[in-house]
Amino acid sequence: MKSIVLLSSGLDSTVAFKEAYDKCDEVMCVTFDYGQRARKKEIEFAKAICKKFGVKHTIIDLPWYRTFRGALTGREELPEISGRDLDNREITQKTAEAVWVPARNVVFLAIAAALAENYRYDLIVTGFDAEEAATFPDNTSGFVESFNGMLKSGTLTHPEIYVPLISMSKTEIVKRGLKIGAPLEWSWSCYKGEERPCGACESCLRRKRAFAAAGTEDPLLERL
Repeated sequence: MKSIVLLSSGLDSTVAFKEAYDKCDEVMCVTFDYGQRARKKEIEFAKAICKKFGVKHTIIDLPWYRTFRGALTGREELPEISGRDLDNREITQKTAEAVWVPARNVVFLAIAAALAENYRYDLIVTGFDAEEAATFPDNTSGFVESFNGMLKSGTLTHPEIYVPLISMSKTEIVKRGLKIGAPLEWSWSCYKGEERPCGACESCLRRKRAFAAAGTEDPLLERL
């Protein structure tokens, strides 16, 4: 079994990577540079993960994406939110729309599908999860099911999207990552790309809450 892992070095993709690493005979990680604010940190950490585990790593530059709208690419301001609002669907739906990059996972998975077919990989692994799926439609099981259906008719080798975390919350992902030895100390969740996580963006807040709920310190903050 061979897999391509979409590795942004975020918490979810880092744990999904370790799931694939343990499951498969061969793994290749793909990281995208689409002009996102944290791209330098994401690429740096993804490289460190791949080096640590001795797996192939491909960085794909998408310069045309840098002009697309959205707070992640710096075209708009990052939304501000408090920790008490993380479960307020009305608020988080608006913040999700603010950081939305048009058709991002459609583009990423299409590229991964081409790589999988060309190099005969069986699985395309992503870190989609239940908490993200609440506000991001391209993280849902329905989206994955539809894309897998397309891969059956749109490719000759029929690679399959594998989503080991699809039913998990961030807290459950932290617990799973700790259990299987995922390199959480090399996972970067912050929307910004500064030397340390900002601790205030929605992604940082969700990560902070998850580690607190899991009853453990964040190994990234201990390492820095």
